[in-house]
Amino acid sequence: MGHEFELTEASEVDATPEQVWAAIATGPGIDSWFMGRNEVEGGTGGVIRGAFGGYEPEYRIREWDPLEKLVYGSDPAPDGRAIAYEFLIEGRDGGSSVVRCVTSGFLPGDDWEDEFEAMTTGGAMFFRTLVEYVTHFAGRPAVPVTAFGPPVADWDVAWARLGAELGLAARPAEGDRVSLGGVVYAVNDQAVGIRTADAMIRFLRGFHGPMVASHHLFAPDADAAAEEKVWTGWLNRVFG
Repeated sequence: MGHEFELTEASEVDATPEQVWAAIATGPGIDSWFMGRNEVEGGTGGVIRGAFGGYEPEYRIREWDPLEKLVYGSDPAPDGRAIAYEFLIEGRDGGSSVVRCVTSGFLPGDDWEDEFEAMTTGGAMFFRTLVEYVTHFAGRPAVPVTAFGPPVADWDVAWARLGAELGLAARPAEGDRVSLGGVVYAVNDQAVGIRTADAMIRFLRGFHGPMVASHHLFAPDADAAAEEKVWTGWLNRVFG
């Protein structure tokens, strides 16, 4: 049967349209808040490519209006699966902006509910990370770090264990100060996001799988390969 969807996120941010555009329309910008490695061939008809955990999506740019509008999406698969992203930027007085993201598409099959839930909560975390990035780190390119832990059998236990590892008495909640030296900026059923002085640390519920570390490191000497090795060991120790 399948499911057609449209999800909207919007926020006013303390960043200029130029800063927001750099975050959503360049490879280093997208690397600094989304997931994995990304590259952009700009302009209408261009391409945005990603690479995350063996998944390599490619999206065609449908509208390219610098500082105002960016639309890109996948071509429909044989089963109808498709996804598209529309970003709208509105400059405000005083150097702030309103950024809006509309995610739309189609999920095929009769078992789309779990995937839709993961997409909805994951998309909310990514958008919130974009807001955090342009507010606190605009113009600073990040090194993206991705690491996978062992399969999780009980997510309530896993989130509580994460909280304990971060020096908390329970699962992390928004506003909590953690032992990593940062603050929890967002929480939902699928993810926890933490902002420190030089990083955004995220823990994501892998779809039918492990706890995933998907971090953005702003320290100039950050080494992705070394950090991924460290975080893989950390995830295995905490959740193994």
